[in-house]
Amino acid sequence: MIYYITGGERSGKSSYAQNLALSFSNSPKYIATSRIWDGDHRKRIERHQADRDERWTSIEEEKEVANHINPKDVVVIDCVTLWLTNFFIDTKNDIEKALELAKVEFNKLLDLDATIIIISNEIGMGVHAQTEISRKFTELQGWMNQYIAKNADKATVMISGIPLTLK
Repeated sequence: MIYYITGGERSGKSSYAQNLALSFSNSPKYIATSRIWDGDHRKRIERHQADRDERWTSIEEEKEVANHINPKDVVVIDCVTLWLTNFFIDTKNDIEKALELAKVEFNKLLDLDATIIIISNEIGMGVHAQTEISRKFTELQGWMNQYIAKNADKATVMISGIPLTLK
């Protein structure tokens, strides 16, 4: 079962996903996809880590998330935006190649007998990106979000801390 949770920054996605995971298991996994980009980003990661107690197994994985999921696991993957950033940077900002690689990895999740809760951001709903590279990434994010939502069993958008069911 794949649950897709999307929304804007600070919309409550992570809290909602973590509570959902804990409703299914007393020992969920949390796969963090982020690289540490700067001091502020490190603080944000530390805040997220502090939100999880001893019931959680935390795994840091930049790209190959499926490698860490076993049958019957309950897993939160946080988040698609940072996961895609890794593909985007490593392909030297090649949207097509990054999208292809991300879809290949996501497709591996579809074959797993696990409960997977995947978090993403709706970055295209905000201010129009000012730089070409930002516009390219916004397109990449939008296309991958559509792909994940299409293939997910359930999809939820978070707005101001309130979950709205998409499917």
